[in-house]
Amino acid sequence: MTTRRRTLLAAMAGGVLAGCSGPEKSMSGGAPSASGSPTAPAVPTTRPSATAPAVTRAEIVARYGHSAPRSWGFEAPGVVQRLPRGTRAIALTFDACGGPGGSGYDRALIDFLRARKVPATLFLNSRWIDENPSEFHRLAQDPLFEIANHGTRHRPLSVTGRSAYGIPGTRDAAEVYDEVAGNQAKLTRLLGAPPRFFRSGTAYCDDVAARIVTDLGERFVSFSVNGDGGATFTPGQVHATVVSAGEGSIVLCHMNHPAGGTARGIAAAVPALLARGHTFVRLSDALT
Repeated sequence: MTTRRRTLLAAMAGGVLAGCSGPEKSMSGGAPSASGSPTAPAVPTTRPSATAPAVTRAEIVARYGHSAPRSWGFEAPGVVQRLPRGTRAIALTFDACGGPGGSGYDRALIDFLRARKVPATLFLNSRWIDENPSEFHRLAQDPLFEIANHGTRHRPLSVTGRSAYGIPGTRDAAEVYDEVAGNQAKLTRLLGAPPRFFRSGTAYCDDVAARIVTDLGERFVSFSVNGDGGATFTPGQVHATVVSAGEGSIVLCHMNHPAGGTARGIAAAVPALLARGHTFVRLSDALT
């Protein structure tokens, strides 16, 4: 194995996702397949409308307020890291993190996916949506893509305030609720239906927080291939990493850093994967 290859694999294993998760000053239907804790936006504690979560904040606090987590990282019971066994396709997923982590829009990346008719799942943070309303609506109307929940303030999901890459996580069950349900309510209002999938800022979570995501009606999706190292990889590194994805992989990249290497790396990797007989799907095409 070459030194370059070992370096890329190490980055993948380590989950270098800090490129979309810089700390804040205060606290820190079907698509075709290709061949000091800041105050979170208010979330209703009752169920006044169809946009409200199925479970209230008070219920989550009562249920999990005294639960002690047993794990921390990319894995927890119920967290999806790969497509179901036997799935031959690959799922490309792109995070848009917003805030200090970047609210840019990688138009070249999205234009490439459209040109090649490559479906993808887009995990959008609430702040990115606020900064890119026109782009959001165009993406939401494109059946090639599906919109997923990337949180309200892009926090690692913890019930004890654990951090990832220097980014403070949510401090308790109530803040976990706010992080998930705040953007869930926004997306439900904008899309007319709640998002099915959630990924936290940095993709870190503990097992209690993962259960809260499930209780809120979403599936926590992690990744098996860290395709662009938090939008820090060069185009060559993105290509080398993504082209190594096998059947059933969930590839994580970013769509909020247009100056990075993601678009060019994906544009090089996708044709190579297609030539090898791989196909691409949105998460909802493979996960029931």
